[in-house]
Amino acid sequence: MELATAKAEPPRAETVILPVGGMTCASCVAHVEKALRKQPGVLGVAVNLATERATVRIDPSLATSKALGAAVEDAGYDPGAPVAKDESAFGARADDEHTRERRDLARKMTVAMVLFGVSMAVSMPLMHGHDAGHSMELGWVRWLLLLLTMPVVGWAGARYYVRAWASVRRKSADMSTLVAIGTGAALVWSVAATVAPHALHRAGLAADVYYEAVSGILALLLLGSFLEARARTRTADAIRALAALRPPTARVRGEGGVYLEIDADDVVAADTVLVRPGERFPVDGRVVVGEGTVDESMLTGESEPAKKSVGSSVAAGTVNGGSALEIEATRVGADTTLARMVRLVEEAQGDKAPIQRVADAVSAVFVPVVIVLAVLAAVGWLALMPGRGALPHALLAFVSVLIIACPCAMGLATPTAILVGTGAAASRGLLFASGAALEQAHRIGTILLDKTGTLTVGHPEIVVTKAIGDADPERALALAAALETRSEHPLGRAIAAAAKTGLAVTDARAVRGEGIEGTVDGRAVRVGTRAFAAPDDAAVRVAEEEILARSLTPVVVAIEGVPALVLGLGDAVRPHAKEAMVALAARGIRVVMVTGDRRATAERIAAELGIPEVRAEVRPEDKVVAVAEAIAAAHGEHAVAMVGDGLNDAAALARADVGVAMGSGTDVAMHAADVTLVRGDLRGLLDAIDAYRATTLIIRQNLFWAFGYNVIGIPVAAGALYPLLHVQLSPILASAAMALSSVSVVTNSLRLRRAAR
Repeated sequence: MELATAKAEPPRAETVILPVGGMTCASCVAHVEKALRKQPGVLGVAVNLATERATVRIDPSLATSKALGAAVEDAGYDPGAPVAKDESAFGARADDEHTRERRDLARKMTVAMVLFGVSMAVSMPLMHGHDAGHSMELGWVRWLLLLLTMPVVGWAGARYYVRAWASVRRKSADMSTLVAIGTGAALVWSVAATVAPHALHRAGLAADVYYEAVSGILALLLLGSFLEARARTRTADAIRALAALRPPTARVRGEGGVYLEIDADDVVAADTVLVRPGERFPVDGRVVVGEGTVDESMLTGESEPAKKSVGSSVAAGTVNGGSALEIEATRVGADTTLARMVRLVEEAQGDKAPIQRVADAVSAVFVPVVIVLAVLAAVGWLALMPGRGALPHALLAFVSVLIIACPCAMGLATPTAILVGTGAAASRGLLFASGAALEQAHRIGTILLDKTGTLTVGHPEIVVTKAIGDADPERALALAAALETRSEHPLGRAIAAAAKTGLAVTDARAVRGEGIEGTVDGRAVRVGTRAFAAPDDAAVRVAEEEILARSLTPVVVAIEGVPALVLGLGDAVRPHAKEAMVALAARGIRVVMVTGDRRATAERIAAELGIPEVRAEVRPEDKVVAVAEAIAAAHGEHAVAMVGDGLNDAAALARADVGVAMGSGTDVAMHAADVTLVRGDLRGLLDAIDAYRATTLIIRQNLFWAFGYNVIGIPVAAGALYPLLHVQLSPILASAAMALSSVSVVTNSLRLRRAAR
């Protein structure tokens, strides 16, 4: 992420990374950046909402981290102690802070919800009349409601009042300001009606109270804050899942050739590290002793293990295969390939902006406008109506305008649509991680797809079967499958899975790099390379060349020394993948395959599926570049989606406008993505796009009606109908109108359930 700079960076410039708590929206980010930029010696600022960090470039002779923290605190947010540049935003310390925040929100939300429910029940007697005698008799009810409301206002929902006061101090406004003003006005009126009901009656005003409205608004807002905090943990899950791939310890050769188990963080470059079969590599390195295979699917997406020998490179987090390897550490700690992948995901996640910023931006203008309108309404009544009779009307107009403008509907407009939309999508096998990508997803115009595990099943299968001579292909395959049950090779497992037999196997013997031989059902069988099974057969050579031309791996089956079958193994195309690609092309969506696999294999799959563009042999960082280039080429005219399933796709999934993960893929990919196709059916891409479009439409409608109610309701609350009908909206009716706007938003959102059927 680039930092905006006001002048050229001097040689002594330093970077300070400061955790910032309490940010909830895009306007919060802007407030923090503005506060930091005002500090002397600050050269550049970038605040990341997803990681809750501010990266500040400073001149250390003019600025200090202590001064930066004070500026953040003065802006109304919670600064933490500066962290190291290579410390993950989702490490143990940050994780503890996020956990404490979620638990605190959960407690406050629960208390607010319970007290709101009790307040609703207790306030029922006040609904049956408003005459003075009735009000006096039920005075104890008001006092009880006040006692029930104070914990909600003074503890559970205090954060909104603290932030509102901070926004006043910095001469700005946001959703918290509107919440504080609306609920504060209702609370002040209610307290006055509780403490001095006689005074209100003498002034000609009804002693109505709105305690349950105050509690309900704060409880709903706390629920939304809790859901947002829980959704943000998806980013943390992706980071932690990646970081956990590196083992915590390493076996390093010490003096005398003895291997000592030490903390992986203590490994330094040039150390010799021993990695046993089945273990993950703790650092990047170069093989110095041994040979074998390594599962590098987290990097390349290739399902077949890579062969390694002396001089070969290995990466941290990859899995050693069947033999022990000694490696020389070349990159350690924050410099490893795995650590770079963690940073890629972290940075890409932070680039996303929530759709709620629309409401936040409007609120910044809406709040001062509402305050001005409320004051003007009161002044208008005092100016236009002579005598003492103007005061009750002026107070009524002032309070009614503030109550009816309370942003409950605006606060519900986005989260309710997202909750209902994601629930409806889940019934169709689409799991949405959050609503952050909704504003982009309905505009998808380019889709980049990984190959292995996304377009293909992700493991070797028999794609081609060629019988040699008069051999019975089914019988030959059964014999080969029975023999391969004794093999641990990935290709052997694929052959064994192709035919289930109960044939007896004896004398099975694997030949490294060649194949396997043995006796099956009393017959000598060999399965492996042509040189191993049938070195001199012309028909086998022709069949092998045809299979190689299709970028498949040939395997020869010989029975009693006579070649019977040539199998072509490879990663088979997923069912319905071609149907999905045709449908995407029909919608005018550009499709590009981006894979770490060999070009020949990638082009074979692309030709089979009708994908015109292919980028092969790319590493994880190259996939991120490909996504960034596609976004740049779109020029904002459409959104770019990335579809993948592996660890190597995680950063690209996070960088894309919309990340889509296959349900059969890794947890890291699913955490980094915006939506998961549970059934692994690529036709779900079309459902996902339709779901995004439907949910986005509902959100826009909700925001329209939420603001529309205020446009209509505020003039009525101010007294616009009084000259014609001689009626003025009371605060209780204003509260009812406010509630009606919320009901309309929720009802409109529920239409998404019917759309999913």
